Amino acid sequence: MVFEFTVSPGFNFVTSFAEKFGIPVYKNKLTIPASMGEGYIKKADVDPDLKLLTHHYTLKQDFYLKRLAPKESGNLISIVFNSTEIPTDGDKRSVCSSFKKNGSAIHISSSALGTETFFPANSEIYFTVLGVKPQSLAAMLRIEKTNSIVETILSGKTNFFFHEQMTPEFKRILKQLDEINQQDKLSHLYYKIKIQELLYLLFSKLLNRETEKHNPINKADIDKIYKIRTAIITDLSVPPSLHELATSAGMSETKMKQLFKQTFGDSIYNYYQKARMSEASFLLKQAAYSVTEVGYQLGFSNLSHFSRLFEKHYGLTPKKFTSAG
Repeated sequence: MVFEFTVSPGFNFVTSFAEKFGIPVYKNKLTIPASMGEGYIKKADVDPDLKLLTHHYTLKQDFYLKRLAPKESGNLISIVFNSTEIPTDGDKRSVCSSFKKNGSAIHISSSALGTETFFPANSEIYFTVLGVKPQSLAAMLRIEKTNSIVETILSGKTNFFFHEQMTPEFKRILKQLDEINQQDKLSHLYYKIKIQELLYLLFSKLLNRETEKHNPINKADIDKIYKIRTAIITDLSVPPSLHELATSAGMSETKMKQLFKQTFGDSIYNYYQKARMSEASFLLKQAAYSVTEVGYQLGFSNLSHFSRLFEKHYGLTPKKFTSAG
């Protein structure tokens, strides 16, 4: 099952999807028929330059959602919350599992970049897309002193792609957005308030990033960067080798390090250590492993080093963290 689309002025995802699969639409909401699965896609036009699209469904077939790059550059910013977008090469099922294991994410990109999302059959799909024009976003943010990341996003002059981690605060607001009753006379106002909350949290993170001059990026680069990320998180017991990662991705080490930090907001090694500590906290919460077992499983031969590093990230030693849970 495949749905391809190109973002353009006046494009309506819900009606286009409905026409492709012969599904009726009622008040900007499409209900997935039982023959295909269950769930819905709904759209909210908050402002002329601000659209919200919620996907929440389970399908009986594998599903490929492809956003094609437009022939002419657009000026729409796409923000995907709880995204499962993945590179188009390699084993999609294993990559999708990796994404799920390592948590939800937020992708901020220019709509001129093509993406491909793969959803395995019978898996719950739940993500929200916010489409906004740069000038409208700039008017909402009203940032006097920005950095290169935010400047790149708001300028609309070049293609960009940034990745941020989802947090419980984002998930809480997304749930509230999904539960809005569109028949409520004040639903429009509530949508706008909640979207502003999302943007506040997101741009607070982006403004706190250490930034350098923005490097141009394309779909092929994004695929390679995610291939590198997947390689890093596949086995957290082994520190990443920059030479091996660059060689496998077909990139120079310099370009790889620049684009990885630009996309994820951290160096490759720091990203690896944070993922390692996140996995440690997950394993410790399961109460199925001792502190020693978790340390060795994640490649620490020196448990004192593991304890110090964990405490640096979480403010508690692994032993105290386990007890507090």
